[in-house]
Amino acid sequence: MSVIRRREFVALLGGAAAAWPLAASAQQSERMRRIGILLPVAADDAEFQTRVGAFLQGLQQLGWAIGRNVRIDTRWAGASATEIRRHAAELVELAPDVILAHGVPTLGPLLQATRTVPIVFPTAADPVAAGFVDSLARPGGNATGFMDLEYGMAGKWLELLKQIASGVTRVAVLRDPATPTGPAQFGVIQAVAPSLGMEVNPVNVRDASEIERAVGANARFPNGGLIVTPSGWASVHRELIVKLAAQHKLPAVYFGRYFVAGGGLISYGPDLSDQYRRAAGYVDRILKGEKPADLPVQAPTKFELVINLKTAKALGLEIPPTLLARADEVIE
Repeated sequence: MSVIRRREFVALLGGAAAAWPLAASAQQSERMRRIGILLPVAADDAEFQTRVGAFLQGLQQLGWAIGRNVRIDTRWAGASATEIRRHAAELVELAPDVILAHGVPTLGPLLQATRTVPIVFPTAADPVAAGFVDSLARPGGNATGFMDLEYGMAGKWLELLKQIASGVTRVAVLRDPATPTGPAQFGVIQAVAPSLGMEVNPVNVRDASEIERAVGANARFPNGGLIVTPSGWASVHRELIVKLAAQHKLPAVYFGRYFVAGGGLISYGPDLSDQYRRAAGYVDRILKGEKPADLPVQAPTKFELVINLKTAKALGLEIPPTLLARADEVIE
């Protein structure tokens, strides 16, 4: 799968209409449609630029061209809950045909603002547990999309940590207490721990100061390691988390590739750029008349294992050849 980088993203978002396909259905070409995008990060976040680029590429492949038959209103709201609510209200006021919304931080405010405007989420941990949809098969409301979570994946994180750093016996599991999936993920990790001879401890963190205290406290004990579970705060503070893990020489497992690309040790999780591309298909179907209530929430289909050899070397770790062979990407 090709990866959309910053220059391609800018070209897509800028609406270089001449470069986009001119073939589209008659009804599409006759009517300008409006898509809102709400993201809980700043506009200079390269990872999210890549994901939005994948979404726009997906729209392009389905015959939608910015400035010709579709208009895109993007709101980069940052991590502030207040700003997310403000931007959510602004987008709803624009009366778009559909809104693309990233994850739990944006879905809650949007569903408070509207129960009629269709919403597609390219990623959400457990939309049923969060109350965003009635069920995966029949969402029932105005939102549908794609999960980024398979609970068994949490046990895999602990197994990977043991494989890549066999000396680790004590693991801090960083989680956001406001995320409903956090306790369930920790439960899976806790169930796997005895068979691996490891002790795991949940650590609730929500901001930079709590992250610094938690990582520092864990580093005071010998044979320590980290697991970083999915949440909005983890994505926003990923540079800090990776920096602290390196500073304290703690082997850490992350849920997304972008942590490892930024210097983290190892990650295992769904390919979120692929899910943004798949989300374009749902947006297309809604623009053509289907209802979110009838479009099932889909599970991840592509997972990626990424290893950073430079970081492993800095930690004095030798990666088992079998693990390297299984990796989808090795960063040297």
